Amino acid sequence: MNARENGLTQTESDSRIDTWMLFGLAGILVVAHVLTNGRYGLHRDELQVLSDARHLDWGFVPYPPLTPFVERVSMSIFGLSLVGLRMFSVISAALILIFTGMMARELGGGRLAQLTAALAIMLSPLPLFEGTEFQYTTFDYLWWVLIAYFVIRLLKTENPWWWLAIGATIGVGFLTKYTMGFYLAGILGGVLLTRARRYLGSGWFWGGMALGFLICLPNLLWQVKHGFISLHFLQHIHVRDVEEGRANGFLRDQFWICTNLVAAPLWIAGLLGYLRDRRYRMLAAMYLIPLALFMVEKGRGYYLGAAYPMLMAMGAVMGERWLGTLSKVPRRTVEAVFFTGLLSAGLYMSAIVLPIASRGPLMDFALKNNGDLREEIGWDELVKAVAGIRDSLPPEQRANLGVLVGNYGEQGAIEILGRAYNLPLPISGTNSAWLRGYPAQPPSTLIVLGLSRGYVDRMFTSCRVAGHNGNTLGVHNEESESHPDIFVCGGPRLPWPEFWKEYQAFG
Repeated sequence: MNARENGLTQTESDSRIDTWMLFGLAGILVVAHVLTNGRYGLHRDELQVLSDARHLDWGFVPYPPLTPFVERVSMSIFGLSLVGLRMFSVISAALILIFTGMMARELGGGRLAQLTAALAIMLSPLPLFEGTEFQYTTFDYLWWVLIAYFVIRLLKTENPWWWLAIGATIGVGFLTKYTMGFYLAGILGGVLLTRARRYLGSGWFWGGMALGFLICLPNLLWQVKHGFISLHFLQHIHVRDVEEGRANGFLRDQFWICTNLVAAPLWIAGLLGYLRDRRYRMLAAMYLIPLALFMVEKGRGYYLGAAYPMLMAMGAVMGERWLGTLSKVPRRTVEAVFFTGLLSAGLYMSAIVLPIASRGPLMDFALKNNGDLREEIGWDELVKAVAGIRDSLPPEQRANLGVLVGNYGEQGAIEILGRAYNLPLPISGTNSAWLRGYPAQPPSTLIVLGLSRGYVDRMFTSCRVAGHNGNTLGVHNEESESHPDIFVCGGPRLPWPEFWKEYQAFG
């Protein structure tokens, strides 16, 4: 065998080893999530998705249809197992890590660059969080990363076939989260502003865009049928976020939430690397254009999080090349300092993001610093309290009873967890539940939760406090703080059709 053949064999062997290294890191991440994802309970957002998963459609008020569909599959396989229901999110988080390392490889990075890029994402707060719950943000993150990988392959090989993969993933992205539109603006801007504009004359480019449009067309038709209700929802949520300060600190969050703070030099170097490289400059636009749009529109800090793996990949490649110019001692020193810092920051954020412990100081630390974990506490107790109130009512009231809720977390809890107590389907005016309406035979007695005393007295007849909402852990969250009372009421003061028009809410 000649030297050339030996070289190819060695390269192929190294590539296989690098791939297994990335899968090994992904395996560690999967194990970490599997061991911790069953610690607490379902998050209020997860409860909404599970409720929608039982009413599949081509669209829902707060999001496109893909995530409820995925969770319908999860429920059919795993039932209500927390670890099982979150498994597709865990797999997505692992794929994000793998494709980040593969992007570094495609950009010319060796084993160190691939390891560095993958670890930088593995130990960043937002990617860590994406494996702890099933949210549309997790799958949206994966599609952004896949598109970046496909764009790198396109620009590297100059094979226009990759536009089909890019377009198809854009289409699936629009079936997942509408912020894909901001990324699409970055992609199209990158095409127009760089040498990639030559693809505008390619049938593969237009075929890819057409494919993406066809994939998301059913959801577009659903929006047309429902008067673009999701647009009204998004406008309402955006106004709320700005008023409540949820959009504050956008730039801070790029360092503190979206990425590992110690890895900031990597992604900054990666952005500069794309700007300097004529071949890959399109990827700089894919970051900068969404960044500008989110800043102008006052988006929340995590909205841009999925754009950082491609920056980390290029930054890791540039860092590897720079280290190659150093002598042994300085190189080892830089590596030791960087990886120690990266690991330390990652472990600190892991203690906040992951539900590592079910009791003790680590749990107290996580619940103190992580509002999402606090929203996983108390749903079983809420449902049990509602069932107890139902059982305490006289037979004539139980005979025509409804459970009316004030938010989508309560809706999902009653619908999903309440099945064990034979509770009726909840009556909810929030998001997609409002479109489903109220029972054909409206109940004459209502158990009402999630609403204030003033509201229920104004809207319903004969209300009394029948129970309280809280949790045995004493965790302060939205349910225990904002909705402590559970009421038993008669029907609404208005006729049901008029009441239902007023009861619509976005949340």
